[in-house]
Amino acid sequence: MNPLPIRTGRSALRIVAAIIIVAAPVAAPADTASPRLAQYWKPVDEAVDRALDWLAKAQTGEGYFPGTHGRTTAVVALCGMAFLSKGYTPGHGRHGEALNKCIDYVLATQRPEGTLYGRPGRGGMYSHCISTLLLSEVSGMVDPERQKKIDQALPKALKVILAAQQVKKQRDYQGGWRYKPTSRDSDISVSGWALMALRSARLNGAPVPKQAIDDAVKFIMRCRMADGGFAYRPRSGSGVARTGGALLCLELSGHHGKKIATQAGDYILKSFRRGRFLARSHFHYALYYCSQGMFQLGDKYWEQFAEAMFKEMLKTQQADGSWRGGSGGSAYATAMTVLAMTVTYRQLPIYQR
Repeated sequence: MNPLPIRTGRSALRIVAAIIIVAAPVAAPADTASPRLAQYWKPVDEAVDRALDWLAKAQTGEGYFPGTHGRTTAVVALCGMAFLSKGYTPGHGRHGEALNKCIDYVLATQRPEGTLYGRPGRGGMYSHCISTLLLSEVSGMVDPERQKKIDQALPKALKVILAAQQVKKQRDYQGGWRYKPTSRDSDISVSGWALMALRSARLNGAPVPKQAIDDAVKFIMRCRMADGGFAYRPRSGSGVARTGGALLCLELSGHHGKKIATQAGDYILKSFRRGRFLARSHFHYALYYCSQGMFQLGDKYWEQFAEAMFKEMLKTQQADGSWRGGSGGSAYATAMTVLAMTVTYRQLPIYQR
């Protein structure tokens, strides 16, 4: 692997964007084309602003967040991407410094072997992959000193992900990832984050082999079930959260609009036509992935999902701007909700098909 990520036109455009966006960014009115969704644009925008204000206020001087898992690089990186999703860039605008603190916290955790989760076991490959994704997404946006640090950290982080994919020997698990770099099995959840990190870095010019992306997609396809949903592991039973993750990965990896993708979309729609919006288990995780995936599908899939999501999340936002619930803590729930609700703003390059 080259010692430094390759600079591309995408990074150059980001530098221009970082110069231009110095005040509060303007949301892209992607939903105004739908009369059903246009009514939510203003309240959603206001809800996102309150949520980001809460995250910035809750963040500690060291860059992490209080509460459950708030010190993990996974949560810090997700909060950083939440700021990015509204168009804030590192060091610029109302939340530019909060974003810088997220980046600095993640960079400071890297160990000599390249992992980005601080002491062993703290979030494992979840934290590592999400943190790698953040560093790839901000590469080209930051000041020269931080860019130098990212140029040193990112190749090592990518090497960890690529090496972890290669240790799988059993066919069912080949191409995927699990909790540890040395894990011999795989699951669709960690694999989704790893694939997003590799895809982001490849789009940004890093020498990530296309075969690594292709092999990851093959693992995800082994998790596909007869009902159109996807399982946590091959043949282990479908679920909404894992189907959302699989849908997004497939949509971004050359399967846009294909039957496997639309069947996954149908599976997700059925899950909340039964009387409630999504399943309560891993709710915010499912919310994030399903929103991103259904937006990629577009048309009825996005319109029906988005309307249900906006109604639910506007209703459940706390007075202080946060969202509660789940085992991940408030910072996690708030960041994942912001990432789900800002998908129409199209600010994060990783989600460009």
